[in-house]
Amino acid sequence: MTTHYPLMIPGAVPSGNTLTVTAPYDDSIIATLDTANAAAVKTALNTAQQLFADRSRWLSAAERIAILKKTAELMDTQADDLAMEAAREGGKPLMDSRVEVARAIDGVHNCIECIRGNGGREIPMGTNLASQGRLAFTRKEPIGVVVAVSAFNHPLNLIVHQVGPAVASGCPVIIKPAQDTPLSCYRFVALLREAGLPEAWCQALVVSDLDVASQLVSDSRVGFFSFIGSAAVGWMLRSKLAPGARCALEHGGAAPVIIEADADLDDALPLIAKGGFYHGGQVCVSVQRVFCHCSIASEVADRLSTLAQAQVVGDPTDPATEVGPLIRAKEVDRVQQWVSEAVAAGAELLTGGEVHGHCYSPTVLFNPPQDAKVSNKEIFGPVICVYDYVDMDEALGRANALPVAFQAAVFTRSMDKALQAYRGFDASAVMINDHTAFRVDWMPFAGLRQSGLGVGGIPYTYRDMQIEKLMVIRSRVL
Repeated sequence: MTTHYPLMIPGAVPSGNTLTVTAPYDDSIIATLDTANAAAVKTALNTAQQLFADRSRWLSAAERIAILKKTAELMDTQADDLAMEAAREGGKPLMDSRVEVARAIDGVHNCIECIRGNGGREIPMGTNLASQGRLAFTRKEPIGVVVAVSAFNHPLNLIVHQVGPAVASGCPVIIKPAQDTPLSCYRFVALLREAGLPEAWCQALVVSDLDVASQLVSDSRVGFFSFIGSAAVGWMLRSKLAPGARCALEHGGAAPVIIEADADLDDALPLIAKGGFYHGGQVCVSVQRVFCHCSIASEVADRLSTLAQAQVVGDPTDPATEVGPLIRAKEVDRVQQWVSEAVAAGAELLTGGEVHGHCYSPTVLFNPPQDAKVSNKEIFGPVICVYDYVDMDEALGRANALPVAFQAAVFTRSMDKALQAYRGFDASAVMINDHTAFRVDWMPFAGLRQSGLGVGGIPYTYRDMQIEKLMVIRSRVL
C-alpha cells in the first residue's frame, strides 16, 4: 500500500489534489502527499507570524539545543531508513546517501554549536564628547519568519541546511521541498516534532500549482527567504520578495578544473572522476570542465574514460551502484541531446553517451567546442569535458569565461602554480589537489555572478537568520 502524507501545516485544509512521488530509477510509486493551496499557505504564514510576534512563546537557547540534540539522536537510530528513503526518492546511490545522512546528522550538531557560540559584541563608547557616559553592546535575535525552497539532489542534507539554522536561531520556518523529493524533508520535520519542537515552529508543504509557491515567497510576512535550485527560478522568486525581506540564493555552475603537467595523475584522476560522476553529476559544483596541459591532455582523457567505464550504473538502492538515474526522464533526454550536439560539432566521444533506462552512462568528451552547450552551460549529468591548453593564463581565461562562478580546482605539485590558479580563478573557493565538489557543512559555500547570492554553510545561514540588536545605556556613573 502506498504511504500517504498529509500537509504539515496545523489547522490547514489540503487543496484536494495530491502529489505522487515516484522512484526516478523505475517510476514505481513511493508515496502520495496532500498539496497546499493559497488558503493553506495563508494559514501557514499566519501561524508563523503570530508565533514570531508573541515573544513569550519564543524558545530559549536551552530548549532549542535540547530539541536539536534529540533530533540528531533520532536520526542516528534511523540512519539506514533515512538513507534508503533518500536513495529511492532521489536516485542518489545508497553508498552516497549513507554519507549524506551522516553529514545531515553532523549538520544538526553544527547547529547546536552555533547556538553555543552565539553572542553579540561591545561597541566602543566614551571615545569622544558625544559618547561619554554610555555603554553599548549588541545581542542576537531571530530575523523573523523563514521561508525555504529546496532542491532535489540532497533531499535530506539540504533541508538540514535550511531548516536547522532556522530552528537554531529561533525563527519559525516554512519549508517547501523539491516536488520530486519531499519525503526526506517530511521525515526530518517529523523527527524535529518528535524531539519536542512545537508544530508551529516548522511547517512543511508541497504544492500542485507553482503560483501558490510564488504567493508563499512574496508574502510581506517573510523575513528571510532561503532558496536552493535553478538560477532561473531563484532570480525570478527573488524579484517577487516583499520590501525588507532578505534572502540567500544557491544556484549551479559549470565547475572548472586545471591540471598542470606536473600533477600526480594517479592521485588526481580518481578524485576528478568521483567529482564528475557523483550522483550522476547532479551537484551544483560537479566537475564539468577539465583543462589539461597539452602535454598530458590525451592521457588524462583516456584515463578518465577508463575510470568512467568502471563505474557501476543502476538501481540506487543496490549497495554496489555508483551512478544512479537522473531525476527525470526528460533530463536524460536533454543530456543525450547536448552530448550528441557536441559530438556533431567536433567533440571526440571517448566513452559513454548511452541511455540505459533512466540512467545515463558516465561520459567523457575531448575538446568539445567552446560554443557547445556542454562547454558553456551546467550539464547536471554524468559528463566530463576535457580540454587541452598551452599555458595556465589561457586555461584561467577559458575557465572564467562563463556567467556562472562557484568552486574551482587545480592539480599541481608547484606552490607557485597553485597560488597563480587561486588568484586567477573567478570562484568563491579554490581546491588545491582536490575536486570541485569537496564540501564540509561548516565552510562558506557561495555562488558568484549568476550562481547565487549570499553565503551558504550552516554557520553562515544561521548568522543570516538573525539580526544584531543594539542597546545603548546612558549612566552618570560611566
